[in-house]
Amino acid sequence: MRSNDSATATVTIAVSTPDTAGQDTPTAAAAPARGTLVSRGALLAALGVAAFSLTFPATAWALEGMGPWTVVMLRSVLAAVLAGGALTVFRVRLPERRHWTGIAVVAGGVVLGFPLLTTLALQTSTTSHAAVVIGLLPLTTAAFSAVRTGARPSRTFWIASLVGAVVVIGFAVQQSGGAPGRSDLLLFAALLVCAAGYTEGGRLARHMPGWQVIGWALVLALPVTVAGATVALSTEPLRLTAHAIGGLLWLATGSQFLGMVAWYRGMAAIGIHKASQLQLAQPLLTLVWSVLLLGEQLPPAAPAASLAVLACIAVTQRSRG
Repeated sequence: MRSNDSATATVTIAVSTPDTAGQDTPTAAAAPARGTLVSRGALLAALGVAAFSLTFPATAWALEGMGPWTVVMLRSVLAAVLAGGALTVFRVRLPERRHWTGIAVVAGGVVLGFPLLTTLALQTSTTSHAAVVIGLLPLTTAAFSAVRTGARPSRTFWIASLVGAVVVIGFAVQQSGGAPGRSDLLLFAALLVCAAGYTEGGRLARHMPGWQVIGWALVLALPVTVAGATVALSTEPLRLTAHAIGGLLWLATGSQFLGMVAWYRGMAAIGIHKASQLQLAQPLLTLVWSVLLLGEQLPPAAPAASLAVLACIAVTQRSRG
């Protein structure tokens, strides 16, 4: 569909000129154009990570006045209203039939699964602990990408990703006294569904703008989220405090929609596996927010664990493939 394929229309195609041997040779303008595209993609992915880093603190704020099911369903409904309005205003046509399976995976992973599982986990886990456990998400996403898209990152890339994963697992085990707790199991399940949603979203963003990917996923999930919100509001307590409202609004606009728009567009530009590793910075950013906004006391190992996985970003971004 031409309107959806416009997401990739900005890619500059190298112009070839015949060399002395009569063969085509790409002009020198192609390399700078490619570099600009990669830099822009990395910036968009980084903006997505920055938006996501506020998700756990915003969820903790929302939980001060709402039940977990209310938070999850209302954030998705509000984001769907925003996305649906944009799709209507710009008269976006329905995606091609072949894309709907991928959109359903995005809806199940990042619209429903990840928000619900992490919100339930945060009822018994601090945001700082949850943030470092979620540091496994980059490796999980890269693995899904390799299976789903056939991407083949270099050995250096996988070594750096595994080092970050080992640090995160060690932190989680140390904090839980040697055995994973209920919140850890919920967080690990959230990793799987979110990685699947990220991978499919990044793949779809090569065929349609990133905001349309998450927009259609939110609209597709709307019947479920509206029904869920109706039930949750009738069964869970509700206190509309400033924190609760502010947290919910950020979850709907920043985490669920605008952050996903930047994230998927960035993944389409630089590749799913490389963009995913930028998310290694997310635990560190979330730890900072948890101190500034929530007044949490960080576990002694949390900053060191976050810095260790953050150090892997440079290696993964410079690796081949």
